[in-house]
Amino acid sequence: MSDQNEILRELKEKFGEELITAQETRDEVPTAWVPRERAHEALRYLKTEVRQPYRMLYDLTAIDERNRANRDGQPDSDFTVVYHLLSFDRNSDIRLKVALCGESPSIPTITDIWPMANWYEREMWDMFGIFVEGHPHLRRILMPRTWQGHPLRKDHPARATEIGPFALPDDKQEREEQALRFNPEEWGLKRRSDDTDFLFLNLGPQHTGTHGVLRVILQLDGEEVVDAVPDIGYHHRAAEKMAERQSWHTYIPYTDRVDYLGGVMNNFVYCLAVEKLAGIDVPDRVKVIRIMMSELFRIASHLVWYGTFAQDLGQLSPVFYMFTDRERIFEIVEAICGGRMHPSWFRIGGVAQDLPRGWDDMFPRYIDYQRKRLREYDAMVMQNRIFKARTQHIGDYTTDTAIEWGVTGPNLRATGLEWDFRKKRPYSGYEQFEFDIPTATHGDCYDRAVVRVEEMRQSLRIIEQCVNNMPDGPYKSDHPLATPPLKERTMHDIETLITHFLNVSWGPVIPPGEAFMGIEATKGNNGYYLISDGNTGSYRTRIRTPSFPHMQLVPVISRGFMVADLIAILGSIDFVMADVDR
Repeated sequence: MSDQNEILRELKEKFGEELITAQETRDEVPTAWVPRERAHEALRYLKTEVRQPYRMLYDLTAIDERNRANRDGQPDSDFTVVYHLLSFDRNSDIRLKVALCGESPSIPTITDIWPMANWYEREMWDMFGIFVEGHPHLRRILMPRTWQGHPLRKDHPARATEIGPFALPDDKQEREEQALRFNPEEWGLKRRSDDTDFLFLNLGPQHTGTHGVLRVILQLDGEEVVDAVPDIGYHHRAAEKMAERQSWHTYIPYTDRVDYLGGVMNNFVYCLAVEKLAGIDVPDRVKVIRIMMSELFRIASHLVWYGTFAQDLGQLSPVFYMFTDRERIFEIVEAICGGRMHPSWFRIGGVAQDLPRGWDDMFPRYIDYQRKRLREYDAMVMQNRIFKARTQHIGDYTTDTAIEWGVTGPNLRATGLEWDFRKKRPYSGYEQFEFDIPTATHGDCYDRAVVRVEEMRQSLRIIEQCVNNMPDGPYKSDHPLATPPLKERTMHDIETLITHFLNVSWGPVIPPGEAFMGIEATKGNNGYYLISDGNTGSYRTRIRTPSFPHMQLVPVISRGFMVADLIAILGSIDFVMADVDR
């Protein structure tokens, strides 16, 4: 806390006491409001001038404040731009906010400070209509170019039935087709050089090597990639908008569909954020159950990546073996949760029900089996000379580049930085477990594979400790916002009956405030930034996914390689398009 207070004092000394307004938040992340005219200067100061600088732009988003009732102590604004910065040296965050007024607000770009701000500022323009002055290519990124309005504004309809029936007359279809045409000059690309005519090639959006509905427009000199322009948004499903019309409880299944390979791990981070916002403490048994199930899904997700990555590079057998191993995991998940790929089993304050009888017999057999299989896969895949030739020294980048572009998780640790949120910022009791943080050296396709393969072994270690040391106790918190009064008590007085009825029918009413929670998810750091206005649902839900910045890095690490190398690079990143587009 002293470090948090210190950075706010530094900001006030640098920019003036009257210009910096501190804000208390439930997550205790130091939060300061800065004037629009000084925001760019303040952000550059935090990145380059302060001791132990905030080198990573972790997230950038906005809030439509016009319908918000509870804003005690905050400057007036119609819209708020939120910058979330991360310092690895301090192991701490800072949040800067900028108040904007009017129907058509604007703010200067920060792409000259962080190049990765490019996509985040485009998303802010796309979703909120906040114009970014000086942006190199300000156009829609998730919505079609022909879309009318800005979906995350409060006055934009949340349901298709509020917009009117869909129609596609010939003239509209022609406009849509024209909007999809790629004009290289719009992106600063040239069709030819002094001695070369460049070829422009669409990779996707139906190509198997793009692992989802992704279009990458390639500028090629022969087979060499001169530049690449990822075209995303085909998988956008308004995950953040849907949170505004769901209760805190009923939104849990929606989180499963963001990183749809992560299973309960999606529920994990959302529930932790709500619990932090509401001040809910969970029992020790809940903590260990959550860790056990999350690490199981980490292995399941990595197995999908492992098999499909090998398949991308020409090996067909591994994907069948590894998907069969994933079925063994789903058998355990189904026995415990009732569901398989999308169990939606975690709850605010706990889990849906206690572990079933015999649960502890399933895990030892699986752990022994999977350890043997991983050794077989080492020989089959990791030691295969063709696999090595296709991945070593391909798509490599340094730690500094990774931090500059918002890379987290295995893709960051492959550069040699030993940074894992389970170790650096333990949550849910991870500090009680013994496990190592796998790292590599070169930050190339092969090293990203090395890290993930070793992560599966470490997850098996964690699961084994969970099974051997599962605490007794309840499987949910007795906090009134997490658990309604017991049914047998509801008929004793009217207050208890009303509380039970409202909590079951409407869900909990979370006190006004805001909180962020991030975890080490399967593909990197996944975070939820939640704002409550004292109601039964979220006023603003921001999902910071790891795949979004990872996808933005693709052009940077693909230039100079061949088209076949690009397939290896895409596979090594381990992204999910739903995680990119939300």
